[in-house]
Amino acid sequence: MHLLIFDLDGTLIDSRLDLANAVNATRRHMGMGPLENERVYTYVGNGAPVLIRRALGDEASQAEVDRALEYFMAYYRAHELDHTTLYPGVKEALDRLRAAGKRMAVLTNKPVRMSRAIVEGLGVGDHFFQVYGGNSFEFKKPNPIGVEALRKETGAGREDTMMVGDSSVDVHTARNAGIRCCGVTYGFQPETLADPAPDLLVNRMEELADWVLARNGA
Repeated sequence: MHLLIFDLDGTLIDSRLDLANAVNATRRHMGMGPLENERVYTYVGNGAPVLIRRALGDEASQAEVDRALEYFMAYYRAHELDHTTLYPGVKEALDRLRAAGKRMAVLTNKPVRMSRAIVEGLGVGDHFFQVYGGNSFEFKKPNPIGVEALRKETGAGREDTMMVGDSSVDVHTARNAGIRCCGVTYGFQPETLADPAPDLLVNRMEELADWVLARNGA
């Protein structure tokens, strides 16, 4: 693997509490009661507009969703690193992969400026040659447009590229792009990795580094 493309939420970072707090602050702003955090976590992965639509429910009008989304983005931007951390072992794995000369990027459905601020704030911004978000392209994941852009930037072949993520969105992205996929079991939606299944499944990011570097050595 020469190019490793990482999802952000649920893969590199544990942002669950900050997201849940922002969603419930938004519901409070809209005159609604709070949701259980575990329920909010199941809504994450397809971008903020879908998250807020799910959090408000089908009965909410588009105007209400738009107003809630504006509030959510402002609130979350102000609190995006209150509780968010790297998952255990992520920094060590990224260090090893960078030392081995692997090209690494982030491809998330979270807005790009916010995503870059988070990886910089957590001290891993310089591990990635590129960070793309849900508003970087015309389409979000699972559309393969982001993967294709990163492959073009690096010259990596499909056989040399891997998507790493915590949900079926990332597996579908990899399948649509014709590349390998690694699923992580510790993220937001590990239950969605059953179908379709990724090519590799790891419990910690160090296991991915072991796998990649073992192939490198071979």
